[in-house]
Amino acid sequence: VVSVVEANRTDSETDISFPSQCPVCDSQVEKLEDEAVARCTGGLICAAQRKQALKHFASRKAFDIDGLGDKLVDQLVDADLVHSPADFFTLSLGDVVGLERMAEKSASKLLASLEASKQTTLAKFLYALGIREVGEATAANLAAHFETLEAIREASLEALVEVQDVGEVVATHIFNFFNESHNTDVIDALLKEGINWPAIEKPDSDNLPLEGKTCVITGTLSEMGRSDAKARLQLLGAKVAGSVSKNTDFLVAGEKAGSKLTKAQELDVEVWDEAALIAFLSEHEK
Repeated sequence: VVSVVEANRTDSETDISFPSQCPVCDSQVEKLEDEAVARCTGGLICAAQRKQALKHFASRKAFDIDGLGDKLVDQLVDADLVHSPADFFTLSLGDVVGLERMAEKSASKLLASLEASKQTTLAKFLYALGIREVGEATAANLAAHFETLEAIREASLEALVEVQDVGEVVATHIFNFFNESHNTDVIDALLKEGINWPAIEKPDSDNLPLEGKTCVITGTLSEMGRSDAKARLQLLGAKVAGSVSKNTDFLVAGEKAGSKLTKAQELDVEVWDEAALIAFLSEHEK
């Protein structure tokens, strides 16, 4: 609604009553006080959101399922073979063979990729769920803070707000997502199919190599996304800022770095290229 034209009213108008449940999947509807939009919280199972949610789940930065591209996801949904992410892991060779461009060899490779993707990380699992405003960095912060999925599922709004870079709005999205039974059913189904990740070891807060350091990331990183780089630097104690200043300890400069690199050079700030960043992470990450 852009505006109300009161001059056109005829006194026959009625109040609009927003539904409390999604008319497609019956999940709870979320409407924040400062937003005009009401949204369904059933992203993992809502038919209206299904294809995009499944494509996100299979994407490179999430489960990274080789061979499961957007067109194949469309085919699987249209063929009524996949309704939620857990259904990916119940596909058989017979289900896949016969789909467009899917001969037996391609189908076998896909099933092998699905099996390999079951070994992931808690951060990638959280990101793959498609919780609103939970990107790679926020997912990594949630994983590092709570360490287990169960702790996140049981977290209160107050506990979620304590996570780095999680404010009240994002905390509300996370809380609502994990308190929607449709979503938790899908998560349980994924775990039943063998999705797993290594236990997270809490780093020694007295021995974080970047504790007290402020850095900035600019340009394009070819080996990792900037969000991934940010999350990994934060896990090593760094504060990742958005702009270069005299308080910046180092700048990570990817390809096509612009004004931030120029300013860092003017201020004599240490500059790392992507190779230096990767070397540092390889040395200090467990």
